Amino acid sequence: MFFVYASSLAKQIDCTYSHVVKILQQMQKAGLVNFEKQGRLKLLTLTKSGSEVADHIDNVRNIL
Repeated sequence: MFFVYASSLAKQIDCTYSHVVKILQQMQKAGLVNFEKQGRLKLLTLTKSGSEVADHIDNVRNIL
């Protein structure tokens, strides 16, 4: 299982932390990610559905 912090993700994609959290909250409502607060940081994991979506996106990228 792969874990990432929301703050790290924001830095990687050059986006504000608040924008990343807003998107992640929508993804959580859709059942794609889970996040739990660890102190001041949010630890993210993909759900089973989120992992399946990520695999499909990866497959499309490989085709292109």
